[in-house]
Amino acid sequence: MGMNKNEKCINISDLSRRIESSSIEEKLRNLSEIFPGEIVFSTSFNIEDQLISHFILHENIPIKIFTLDTGRIFEETYKVWSDTNKFYNYSITAYYPDTNKLEKFLSKKGPNSFYASVQDRMKCCFLRKVEPLRRALKGNSVWITGLRSEHSMERKNLNHLEWDDSNQLIKFHPLLDWKLEKIEKIIKKYNIPYNHLYNKGYFSIGCAPCTRSVKHGENYRSGRWYWENDSVKKECGLHLKKNKK
Repeated sequence: MGMNKNEKCINISDLSRRIESSSIEEKLRNLSEIFPGEIVFSTSFNIEDQLISHFILHENIPIKIFTLDTGRIFEETYKVWSDTNKFYNYSITAYYPDTNKLEKFLSKKGPNSFYASVQDRMKCCFLRKVEPLRRALKGNSVWITGLRSEHSMERKNLNHLEWDDSNQLIKFHPLLDWKLEKIEKIIKKYNIPYNHLYNKGYFSIGCAPCTRSVKHGENYRSGRWYWENDSVKKECGLHLKKNKK
């Protein structure tokens, strides 16, 4: 069922039909069979990611799992990372920023330059997230994410499967149309480890200096880069708008 190199320009609509099934676990397994050894899931240990990790690890689906350690994540995030490894007897692969590039940036700009401007914040995100992500995705054909349309207006227009032109691979968002209540119910049912910052209103958890709890009536990502104007797109550069293929 695997694909050879010449078939990797597969039409997204055709691929959607090939993985069509009633469950996310079956979709993930189908993708892993179509792209053996070339499918990865990136986790930031948010609640969506914990559920996807559960689907993969509980069902023993051959999909590699990695995370980006920016060096400034919450202590609670490290705990759920450790708890997840122990719970599933698995070792999540970590990718880190390029030390030399980060040292030069911090020596020039200081440790908190991301507060000064969107440009400086995006540069920090690039060094700590985007560049390591590119290394993590290299050599793979499919990238699994925890994006959901409920997160923000920008994510409402996504498709479950799409072509990522920046990274030259296919992205799959298995929980795109899921509601938070449904995710929470399964997390509780199977006692899946989760970040307890959620209990304090942190519904989108990134780096500690760049994340606050969400107030009643605010959208899920309003707690990210909260000092920036609301009209600014709340993304770090990992999920830019992609061209379809």
